[in-house]
Amino acid sequence: MSAKSSEQTISVPHPRETTALFGHQGAEATLLNAYRGGRVPHAWLIGGPQGIGKATLAYRMARFVLAHRDPTSPQVQSATSLGLDPMHPIVRQVAAESHGGLLTLERSLNDKGVMRTVITVDETRQTVSFFGSTAAVDGWRVCIVDTVDELNANAANALLKVLEEPPLRSLFLLVTHAQARVLPTIQSRCRKLALRPLSVADVTRATSQAAEIETSDPLLKEVAEASEGSVSRALNLLGGGALKLHQRTASLLDTLPHVDPRELHALGDALGTSDRVALGAFVDSVDRWIGERMRADDANANANLPRLARLAEVWEKINRAARETESYNLERKPLVFSVFGLLAEATR
Repeated sequence: MSAKSSEQTISVPHPRETTALFGHQGAEATLLNAYRGGRVPHAWLIGGPQGIGKATLAYRMARFVLAHRDPTSPQVQSATSLGLDPMHPIVRQVAAESHGGLLTLERSLNDKGVMRTVITVDETRQTVSFFGSTAAVDGWRVCIVDTVDELNANAANALLKVLEEPPLRSLFLLVTHAQARVLPTIQSRCRKLALRPLSVADVTRATSQAAEIETSDPLLKEVAEASEGSVSRALNLLGGGALKLHQRTASLLDTLPHVDPRELHALGDALGTSDRVALGAFVDSVDRWIGERMRADDANANANLPRLARLAEVWEKINRAARETESYNLERKPLVFSVFGLLAEATR
């Protein structure tokens, strides 16, 4: 099958439905060895760029723990990965969101059927009753937060209270695209597991499977090389128009803090009024640009901490604005001007 056009939307399975993991064998081994050692940390902060398989790994760990309650059992001690047979009942229950031992915190629809821009405190407080219950499910209870970046301030504090006094046989798997944005108090209560971008070969295989495209497709090779190790980025770029839009946005971002209003008008026109693929390519390009600079500053002992804090704040504002633009189908051009205005101010 050839690559789909930029007007088409590729239906990608949710990580809870995904049983294949591409790359990250070292991270998977870290989780497996910690569990079968009998002293697994109660909370993990799984970090790395967006779209590289962090949530897929979290669900893989959750299914394994729920299927193998005893870490000393022969099945666990002899396991070579966290994978379960796709027909295993735990796999089906997790995919159907029907397993009583798993709680997932993620953005949800509000009363009007519109996707919320954050994970709310009321949703996060579900952890109290979930971990306080003893009748629902014997064995482990697992909570996946996808992503902790999307917790609002009250929700983050509510989660922190549970992390401070974790119940027995509880496991928290917190996914983050930007560890620097996570509250230091939450970070201090987690074991950090950093995932690296995928290789071009792994991106090619994962994208080929998700989009049902032959690995020999020339466009697939091009987007895999441009994806910088992110499957979600490769999927966003699969339409030829989306790839060109990404390249155009990246070129403008590299001129910051200088901005050319004429170029921004043209970019806003290129985004159209309702093309979600184009909007996704634009937002993804901005996310990658900010993420690269935040990671560079975070790794630098002499980092400009005020700039790092400004970028983290701007990143949160931009992603919230982008989610609102998509949810309410707002005009794209004001978003473009707002994004470049915020970034220009933050990088001066």
